[in-house]
Formats: sequence, C-alpha cells, structure tokens
Amino acid sequence: MNKRTKGEKIFSIFNTIILSLLCVIFLLPIWHVAMGSISDPLQVAAHSGLFLKPLGTPTLGGYKLVMQNSNILRSYGNTILYVVVSTFIGLVLNILAAYIMSRKNLMFGKAFSKMVVFTMIFNGGLVPTFIVMNKLGLYNTRWAVILPGALTAFNIIIMRTSFMDIPEEMIESARIDGADDAKILTRIILPVSKEIVAVIVLFYAVQHWNEWFNASIYLQDRSLWPLQLVLREIVLQSTENSIVADASGEDVMIYRPLIKYATIMISIIPMMILYPFVQKYFVTGVMVGSVKG
Repeated sequence: MNKRTKGEKIFSIFNTIILSLLCVIFLLPIWHVAMGSISDPLQVAAHSGLFLKPLGTPTLGGYKLVMQNSNILRSYGNTILYVVVSTFIGLVLNILAAYIMSRKNLMFGKAFSKMVVFTMIFNGGLVPTFIVMNKLGLYNTRWAVILPGALTAFNIIIMRTSFMDIPEEMIESARIDGADDAKILTRIILPVSKEIVAVIVLFYAVQHWNEWFNASIYLQDRSLWPLQLVLREIVLQSTENSIVADASGEDVMIYRPLIKYATIMISIIPMMILYPFVQKYFVTGVMVGSVKG
C-alpha cells in the first residue's frame, strides 16, 4: 500500500477534529435533556445553562409522572400505529412504483419520470390539499395522518435507480423460466435490494415519528393526536391538561421542567434504538440509489 502524503495526513487530522466537534455539537443537546430529566426538580428550576451532570439527587419522578399521563401514553400508541401503518403502505407503494418505472420497456417511461420529478418541485399547496382531504371524508380521522406522504417522488427515484442497477440478464432468465412480474419482484428484485429497502423504511419511520404538522391541521380529536403534537403542546404551551392530566397540583408545579425533559427523551429513544440496526445499510443503500439520474 502507498504511504499517505503529508497533505493527506493533515486532511485526515482536520477531518477527525471537525467530525469530533460535530459529534459533540449534536450529542450535547441530547445529553442536556437526559441529565435534566433525572435531576432534582427544585434545582432544575433555579438553574440556568447546560446540564452536564444531574443536579442534586437523581430522580425518575418526571418519567413516573409521564408514564401516568393517559394523554402521553395514548399519543405514544397513536404514533407507533401511524409509523407502522404509514411505513408499510409507503414501502409497498414505492416498491411497486419504482419497479414499474425501472423497466426499460415501459411505455412513456421518460414522461412518467418527468412527472414524478415535477411533483418534487411543485405541489398543490396547503389550502387545496386541506379541501381535498375534507371532501374525501378524511378530516379528523387517522387516515389524514397516514395517507399524505405515503408516496414520495424522492423515495421512488432512489429505489428506481437501485432496481435499474440489477443486471437485466437475471430478469430475462427468470422470464424464460416462466416467472411473471410478481415473482420477479418478490424473488429476484427485493432479495438483492435489502439495503435500499432498509433505507426507505428508515426514511418513512423517522418522517412519521417526527410528524406533527399534518396532525395539527387535520386532527381535531385529541385522542387521535400523535406524540409529537402532544410534546409540542407541552414544550410550547405547558398547559396543565397536557402536562400531567393525572397528577396532583403540587406535582405539576414541582415536576413541570422534568416532565418536559422526560417526554422529549421518551420521544427520541425509539429512533436512537432503531438507527444502529439499519445504519449499516444506510450508506450503501443511499449510494446505490443515487449513482444514476
């Protein structure tokens, strides 16, 4: 192997320093919230600045009150439902659309590709979309959160490009053996496209886990709210009903800051657990799906 030049060594050092600083910048807010969520509530109320360690005697009182809050638990279940159903529907639709557009013999294939790219630049806007959702009878239903964004042009293009990289000889040999499109997709295309499928799953899961805007527009019933919408209400409005619906007034006043921190931690922990399992597919999948235009 060739030895690295002096310039490459200097670049490697600066690259390591910059990436290390970025890691600290990204992890510091999470660490601040984590330490604040287990600190003494009285000291948290009197403290200003970052929490580099728990203040006072560590306590899980904030987490206990959060788990007793029926609003938060219900919204947590709603979010899990929205993420699972939306990811499944979106994955199925994107796989079907990407497979069709990846076929070289598709009639008007270039025109369809241009139409998909067009939707990445232009959309109907908020008011027309709201009118359509209302006319379809989806307003104030779970489908108002699940269906919008189920099919996205960005994901279709990435997956289509990945499917196009599969050797055409494999598909032709399967057709000679009598395989139809359904068997080609399920037995040939998908087994060799695990990386890109994992990336699309991650995209949809993160998108719908953090989604709150559509819910704030289309959901009037609080029992249908996702976790992020309840969390937004807790952090920005701090209403008594949203914070600790099942707690005493004294606990509300003392543990108000801890409940905010604990709710934030509970909302980000699932994604932090999920990401390491799909991270090994992330870089490969994105690169495979972005080599061609």
